[in-house]
Amino acid sequence: MKRIVLMGNPNIGKSVVFSRLTGANVITSNYPGTTVDFSRGRACLNGELVELIDAPGTYSLQPTSRAEEGAVEVLGWADLVINVVDATNLERNLFLTLQLLERKKPMIVALNIWDEAQHSGIQIDLRGLEQRLQVPVVPTVALTGEGIKDLVSRLPEARPGLVAPCSDEERWIEVGRITLEVQKLVHRHPSAWSRLSQATIRPYTGLPIAVLVILLCFWLVRLTGEGLIAYIFGPLFELYRPLIAALSDKLGPGILQEVLIGRLINGEIDYVQSMGALTTGLYVPFAMVLPYIAGFYFTLALLEDSGYLPRLATLSDNLFHKLGMHGYGIVPVFLGLGCNVPGILSTRLLETRKQRFISVTLLGLAVPCTAKTAMIIGVLGPYGARAMVPVFLTLAAVYVAMGLILNRFVKGESPELFLEIPPYRRPSMRMVLKKTWMRVRWFISEAVPFLLLGVLLVNLLYALGVIERLGYAFAPFMEGWLGLPGEAVAVLMVGFLRKDLAVGMLLPLGLTGSQLVVAITVLSLYFPCVATFAVIWKELGIRDTTISTAIMVVTALAVGGSMHFILMR
Repeated sequence: MKRIVLMGNPNIGKSVVFSRLTGANVITSNYPGTTVDFSRGRACLNGELVELIDAPGTYSLQPTSRAEEGAVEVLGWADLVINVVDATNLERNLFLTLQLLERKKPMIVALNIWDEAQHSGIQIDLRGLEQRLQVPVVPTVALTGEGIKDLVSRLPEARPGLVAPCSDEERWIEVGRITLEVQKLVHRHPSAWSRLSQATIRPYTGLPIAVLVILLCFWLVRLTGEGLIAYIFGPLFELYRPLIAALSDKLGPGILQEVLIGRLINGEIDYVQSMGALTTGLYVPFAMVLPYIAGFYFTLALLEDSGYLPRLATLSDNLFHKLGMHGYGIVPVFLGLGCNVPGILSTRLLETRKQRFISVTLLGLAVPCTAKTAMIIGVLGPYGARAMVPVFLTLAAVYVAMGLILNRFVKGESPELFLEIPPYRRPSMRMVLKKTWMRVRWFISEAVPFLLLGVLLVNLLYALGVIERLGYAFAPFMEGWLGLPGEAVAVLMVGFLRKDLAVGMLLPLGLTGSQLVVAITVLSLYFPCVATFAVIWKELGIRDTTISTAIMVVTALAVGGSMHFILMR
């Protein structure tokens, strides 16, 4: 089967072209470096079944990051290359184009974002560009599908490049010549979008706008989550209640009822406190966590596809440099607020071992995922802002403080940021909803099984008396240093499986407001969930994972004990 590989710079719509050609479920984003792993898909093009591969975005075939190394590897598999080029940045994109032509593989150029180039007064001589490159050139607008049919119809015309290998300096000289010959700039008065773009990257105007955008994002997440709970998931679980009550009556008292239904509260099923696999195990992920996750991913998709995230990275560059990273460090934070797993994976955008180690450690330590945040709000909500604010302020303070410390003591380099600022674009609601659904589906398939496993495991340990013995053994430390009952050991154990579920398990312990603040803070800091831990192990290796884990545990215990003694006053 013929393999067609899509190659191009980051943030030029390459993954959207791939999705248009294959219809595959591929996440597309409008900020640099989104495509870290390559994606595969199949399609029948011109009557032939072919395999398409979306390679990671790269500026050069001389790799400087893990993502670019992956792009070079994938290129070696290609029978035909579709080079996706940003029509609004022709000169910058043609450097990679010439490198690809030197590889002598059949190639065709998709000149993407053609509509934006025309609106910006950029005129490109398509015939002249084809003559200079000696390969077909097709203008496309991937978001709307314009030009994709023409691209497919001209695939048989793809041919190997005739460019001889040369040095980088000679290649840039040739890029300049080609651009001068085929591109003409026509003056256009700055549009409202252009003025907004400038305002959002200048510190004096950009920072207030960033604060406003972040507040609006959290408001939208809360609005979406509460709406889904009130009008969809809440009523569904009320319809489910008679069925589970009937099953509870049929099972009667015993270990099977404890495992499946959980403990009855005043003779009734309490979805939060019963801790049964069919009660709490289903209610927590679907009725308490999933609505907020859907709201977060919907909001994140809007930020990605509008082009705002790279501007936020530019504004945060100075701060993240002090923490041992650069502006790209904001991307793992944003993704980690949804789920730490994709947040950890996105640290591949950072070039050095030092940057990745710091980013991964801080993410696992102090960035709460949406599921955990939803449970924190749900548990501490009755106590008001005076209980919730200290938790989130502590997490933010730990993130910054530990970043400063790690930047000083972790050996390695933190290079400067090279960031492409894309134009603002109107998000495609179809793509936004598709992306949201894909990420929500991932949560359902990957996270929910861990939640059910956690509930079953804890109930089994309770039934066997293991939790009681562990609580007795650790009671002196838990009570003396953290001010928590020995039973909180079970919560910490479950936190390794799912942090959000563990937070919910604090309610049956009858803790005071201060104890809940300490317990939730320790739970948030002490260790990532098992899924995140597995990804950290894969990304950092055994040695760095062990060091990172030790930092998390020590920090959690130190901060938890300090908070306990402060709140006792």
